[in-house]
Amino acid sequence: MDENIIIVLCAAGALFILIAAIGLVRMPDFYLRLSVTTKAATLGIGLMLCGAAIYFNEISVTSRVFAIILFLFLTAPVAAHMIGRSSYFIGTKLWKNSVIDELKDQYVKDSHLLKSHPDQEITADLDVEKE
Repeated sequence: MDENIIIVLCAAGALFILIAAIGLVRMPDFYLRLSVTTKAATLGIGLMLCGAAIYFNEISVTSRVFAIILFLFLTAPVAAHMIGRSSYFIGTKLWKNSVIDELKDQYVKDSHLLKSHPDQEITADLDVEKE
């Protein structure tokens, strides 16, 4: 029974990693490539690690696997967000068929804060007082 579960988990993990690899080649711009690889590869690696935890069936391996999965699920989306945000700031172009750029004219170029950010209002008030 355990062998079937391991086979299903590892096969599903490999399938998601394959989807991430295909998405890396097929997606038209940097932002879509970043999105598909982060989501699919993270899920694929998590499934394969779950299969490894069931295969070894030891508490030390299982605890390490779940620590790795937790760390991966916490850091991968944050890293992808920061990479995407910094690439937007340096001017990486969107796909030519993109319909809307929701961030256009929403950032202050000097501070990289959103215009609706509460700290930006405080900074703007301080700049007015200095003048």
